[in-house]
Amino acid sequence: MSYAEWKEKTAAFRQIDVRGIQGNFFQGIRHQAMQLPRGSGLEIVQSFDPIPLYEVMEGLGFEHHTEQKGDAEFHAWFCRVEEKQEGKEIPMRPAALTNMPLIDEKLGGIAVNFWDLTWNDEHRHLPYEMRLLLSLTNAVGAGRMRQATRELVKAYIHGLDSAALDDVFELLAWNQGIGFFSSEIGPSALFAAYKTIKNMEKQGRERVEICEALKEKYGEKNPDVKV
Repeated sequence: MSYAEWKEKTAAFRQIDVRGIQGNFFQGIRHQAMQLPRGSGLEIVQSFDPIPLYEVMEGLGFEHHTEQKGDAEFHAWFCRVEEKQEGKEIPMRPAALTNMPLIDEKLGGIAVNFWDLTWNDEHRHLPYEMRLLLSLTNAVGAGRMRQATRELVKAYIHGLDSAALDDVFELLAWNQGIGFFSSEIGPSALFAAYKTIKNMEKQGRERVEICEALKEKYGEKNPDVKV
């Protein structure tokens, strides 16, 4: 369907203004969206183009139309044209981007568009999982363990074989040194998430169960992972 076909319905859509809200509000919006019947929708107001929401909502059967009403005021209407109850749940959306408009509203727009170019642009050559692993290792090198943990969780949930993580940690030990690995990486949430995967696999647990455990233990509720 096109926006013209459901434009007249938007007046009845519930408006949710998330400007200035910090933290991960994606799950709350997703939960509300899953309850909506076909033909209904939501209007999201944000200080920047809410690009991170688009893929999540599309996975639930929503189409979107966005208009910029001011320098830092975007209205995105989402209409449910198909009911997909499961949808595509993408773990750990970039909630930290919502901090940027608090500093400067234009910076918020630049940050979200930079994120979109880096992770969503169709012209990227390397597979998504490979880019996540590169981001993971770069984060470790910079001492950003919470970012590294998030990338590991996203990579595994996206379908990465744990054997690839074996290679990553072996290379980290080689490049960072045994001392650094023992004192900084070994006790980290990053390595704890890796051990959770390996231990549960040895126990014969299903991948879906392991993914749920990762989201529960190393998601936004974990202070060593939360952004």
